[in-house]
Amino acid sequence: MELLELTRDALHRLVVLDPGLWQVIGVSLRVSLIALAIVTPIAVAGGFILAMVRFPGRRLLILLVQSLLAFPTVVVGLLLYLLLSRRGPLGAMQWLFTQEAMIAGQVIIAFPVVCAFTLAAVQAADPRLHETARMLGASPLRAAFTLLGEVRFALVAAVLSGFGRVISEVGCALMVGGNIAGLTRNIPTAIALETSRGAFTEGIALGIVLMVIALVVNAVLVLAQGAGQGASNPRAARALWYRG
Repeated sequence: MELLELTRDALHRLVVLDPGLWQVIGVSLRVSLIALAIVTPIAVAGGFILAMVRFPGRRLLILLVQSLLAFPTVVVGLLLYLLLSRRGPLGAMQWLFTQEAMIAGQVIIAFPVVCAFTLAAVQAADPRLHETARMLGASPLRAAFTLLGEVRFALVAAVLSGFGRVISEVGCALMVGGNIAGLTRNIPTAIALETSRGAFTEGIALGIVLMVIALVVNAVLVLAQGAGQGASNPRAARALWYRG
């Protein structure tokens, strides 16, 4: 019964737009979306290069990217903390315990996710598409965009997976953000704090928001994967090229 009452109170606080809760949600979304906007073009380019270009050390880089998928976020936070601390090499930037530090941490965390998914998507694409584009006189950049356009639904899945990874991580956010109210307190760190203080209503409310975000991300992933299966055929690829 107590759990039902707490859940009801939590839903009520969300519905009435409790300013404290929605401020935490706003910080979390802002930091994660900015981090994703920064990392997506870099990670997609990196995944494409690893898939298409042969160079010494390529296999080692692929292994490194794939290994970073399981890298603990708290270790990322520790390394970034040491870099941004006053005695660290980047201490002059004064980013520690700011949203900028949290964004930097989430960029590092999201990069291997988006890069590895892009790598897998490009490797699974029909190689004839890129070859045909080059034979028809397309520049390397145009041919690359043509191939990426063919796997666009897989790229959407990659970006959403990166978003799901960073929106719920707590280790790095605590280390470099400091969980400062109104500034760096995001959903996961607020849940940890409120639960430790016995404020279960706030923790449940933010947990509900996090679950809703997870459900939405997974729903979009399923839709993107279904659309990708419907569009991934040679005719669609050639049509995409000629429309360009």
